Amino acid sequence: MFSFQFIWKRLVHLILVFLGVSIVTFSISHVIPGDPARMLVGPHATQETLEATRIQLGLDQPVLVQYEKYMTDLAHGNLGTSIRTQRPVSSELARSFPATLELTLAAMLMAIVFGVILGVAAAVHRDRWIDHASRIISLIGVSTPLFWSGIIALIVFYKMIPIFPASGRLDTFLSPPPDITGMYIIDGLLAGDMDVVLSAIHHLLLPAFCLAYVQMAIVARQVRSSMIDVLEQDYIRTAKSCGIPRHMLIYRYALKNALLPTVTVTGLTIGELLGGAIITETIFAWPGMGKYVMDSISFLDFPAIMGFTLVVSFSYVLINMAVDILYSFLNPQIREVDES
Repeated sequence: MFSFQFIWKRLVHLILVFLGVSIVTFSISHVIPGDPARMLVGPHATQETLEATRIQLGLDQPVLVQYEKYMTDLAHGNLGTSIRTQRPVSSELARSFPATLELTLAAMLMAIVFGVILGVAAAVHRDRWIDHASRIISLIGVSTPLFWSGIIALIVFYKMIPIFPASGRLDTFLSPPPDITGMYIIDGLLAGDMDVVLSAIHHLLLPAFCLAYVQMAIVARQVRSSMIDVLEQDYIRTAKSCGIPRHMLIYRYALKNALLPTVTVTGLTIGELLGGAIITETIFAWPGMGKYVMDSISFLDFPAIMGFTLVVSFSYVLINMAVDILYSFLNPQIREVDES
């Protein structure tokens, strides 16, 4: 029977990690040169206006008092006010989060599907040309910087071979679908507007593939290693000697057990994709959280930068907690060891 002790331990870890991230982000915002009050009021404001703004923001208080106020605001969902846009950071991130989520989910789907196919093919055809090709593809993926592969993809598939658009989420002559989830593909399907759906997919494919390529390589090597270990197990040899067809042996018996370690890699993949979205969204002008924070960095918009960091960090640890719980269901021995 599943015990809530397992979930409670993971929740404690999540709270501790989130607390540590909040301390780091708060400290960095106070160490980096620059006065948030001065950036908020502008360079031509009077000294009286500057001091009044500092008092309003609580910057005249001791650091510990400021941190207490910072955590109190976080508990109420208040991430501060953006210096660049003069709007609440929470609403700005909520507006741009669906675009990042759509890009991340598409990249994750590509990484898992193509990574599993590539890993299984490499393991089944071990030390043959398919295995060598998979190794080369994976090596290129893990050693190529994302900003370089994104720029090369734009040069090849937009300038030289104009197959994909260079930026945006929709064609300029199309209007966004009704805002239900914020993800254009899903909203377009719900609205029954296939022109929007096809245009959204067309704009999504190239940035999603560039973002997924590195993680696809990691998943492929993980699946290959796990598949080779499983294929050498005694029960696989026994099933093979009983005359079970090769395709059933691979996809029904071996792959099912080989995917267990891949679950953990998948959880890390989602977190990596959220972080990698910053570069991808900047290259392809994708209006998500990554582009939002890059624009904020240019203006030294500390509240926006800190808010983005906290949202991504919280999402990362939350996803890992969900993966741990899922893994405990798939492999009960882990839960038994953790609870002992």
